[in-house]
Amino acid sequence: MVERIEDLNLPNAVIARLIKEALPEGSNVSKEARAAIAKAASVFAIFITSSSTALAHKQNHRTITAKDILQTLNELDFESFVPSLTQDLEVYRKMVRDKKESKAKKDSMAADATASSSAAAASAGNEDAN
Repeated sequence: MVERIEDLNLPNAVIARLIKEALPEGSNVSKEARAAIAKAASVFAIFITSSSTALAHKQNHRTITAKDILQTLNELDFESFVPSLTQDLEVYRKMVRDKKESKAKKDSMAADATASSSAAAASAGNEDAN
C-alpha cells in the first residue's frame, strides 16, 4: 500500500497556496503551523476517503463516487461542507462537459475540413483525368 506515512501527506505547495488564499493580505504563518495544517488536512482526507470506501462497500459498490463522499460528510456531522462542495462539484462537471463539447466540436470541424479537402482533391483528380 504505502511505504512511508509521509507519502500520504498533501503537497506542501498546495497547502501553502490554500493558506495564503484563505488569510488576509500580509498575514504570516509559521513553518510549524503550515506543517500542522498540512497534516490535519491529510488526516481529514484519509478519514473521509476511508469512511466513504466503507459506505460504498456496504452498498456493494467497488468505486467511491462524489455521492458517497457527500453522504459520508453528512453522516459524520460535516454537513456544513456539503452545500459548497455540491456547488463546486457542479462547476467542475460543467467545466468537464464544456471541455468535451469543445473537443468534439474541434474534432468535427477537423473531420469536415479533411473531408472537404479530400473531396476537392478527388474532384481535381477527376478533372485531370478528363
